[in-house]
Amino acid sequence: MRSIDERPQPFGRDEWKSRAPAAAAAAAVAAAAVVGSRAVDADSAWYKTLDKPDWQPPSWAFGAVWTPLYASIAWAAGRGLGRARGVERTRLAAGVGTNLVLNAAWNHLFFRCRSPRAGLAGTALLDVSNAHLIRRMATSTARPPRRSFRTRPGVCSPPLST
Repeated sequence: MRSIDERPQPFGRDEWKSRAPAAAAAAAVAAAAVVGSRAVDADSAWYKTLDKPDWQPPSWAFGAVWTPLYASIAWAAGRGLGRARGVERTRLAAGVGTNLVLNAAWNHLFFRCRSPRAGLAGTALLDVSNAHLIRRMATSTARPPRRSFRTRPGVCSPPLST
């Protein structure tokens, strides 16, 4: 047991190494958020003339929603990259990177190109990327369930035959 006056030791090489995937994911997500946000111009005359539904949220709500969304992307990517190994980690990193590029590009397609059609194409690409990323994350981070105790057929488990 550590006494109260003991100071925690700085991270060693192994501790930093285990945090590297999460740090890389957080940096990549932050970069995508910055690059994407630079294209948004919700005050432009073009955007204001678009026919938008009555239920569109106020502009301040987008930051309130996208901030935790990007934080959850960073957490999930860091967790997945931290669990994956070898070629699977490389493929997962490529999938995350592709998805983040598409995320940032959507704002440029829609706002900078001033094209809802380009935005729709970007949305379709993002949907494909999201489905691929979900599949890749599920296969590269799957772990067999842990059993807290050993079982024998008929003891602590249902009989094998009915």
